[in-house]
Amino acid sequence: MTRHIITLKWGNRYGSDYVNRLASSIRRNTTQPVSVVCFTDDPTGIDPSVSVFPIPEIDLPPAVKITPWRKLCLFHPDLPIEGLGLFLDLDIVITGSLDDFFTFGNEDDVPIIHNWVPWHKKLFRPDPQIGNSSVFRFKLNHCSFVWDQFHQEKDWALATFRPPQTYVTHCIRPRMKYWPDAWVRSFKRHCRPGFPLNFLFSPKLPADARIVAFHGKPDPDEAAVGYHGKHLNHHSRPAPWINDHWR
Repeated sequence: MTRHIITLKWGNRYGSDYVNRLASSIRRNTTQPVSVVCFTDDPTGIDPSVSVFPIPEIDLPPAVKITPWRKLCLFHPDLPIEGLGLFLDLDIVITGSLDDFFTFGNEDDVPIIHNWVPWHKKLFRPDPQIGNSSVFRFKLNHCSFVWDQFHQEKDWALATFRPPQTYVTHCIRPRMKYWPDAWVRSFKRHCRPGFPLNFLFSPKLPADARIVAFHGKPDPDEAAVGYHGKHLNHHSRPAPWINDHWR
């Protein structure tokens, strides 16, 4: 089955350089043939090695048109590509082999990150069974059940689920599997030391991590040179290893 690694780019938060760095990283970290695909509203500056398509249309209210709800367009029943698709957010850094992401589980499974929850929110309750959609895999044009379900209950879904990845989890749960924890790590949860050690020590790359996700802030370019957030626990010293992989 043809393998595709897919990303989405809209608006102006992430430029074409993010797409090009992602594509370059993919080439270095795959040993099997794979196409790199970007669905975007602006293909300017994207490397010719990347297959570029318009973002599939999805009926969303203007208020959420350019939010992560738009990821649901990937479950459109008539995408221009076929095969097995591994979706990667643009704000991730690939640090190891991606080959196993295509062979994990069965082709009809929808593997996803087990969303990271701060430790203090798990003291008196089980770890919530919620996926993080920064990295997930699906069979292209064979997961339209998500598309259909959303359009049947759109108003309820938009009013009920925050953030949108909780709705994706709701839809894919019968087919959902979690990636092995070590494969995808969070910069904020697993690399940046906790306060006050974040002022003394630089973020470290966890052993065996294949992808580091930069959900929220900082973005990879900010974390590489050091980041000063709104709160003391958001501060991080420079992490030069990011530029070793993100190029």
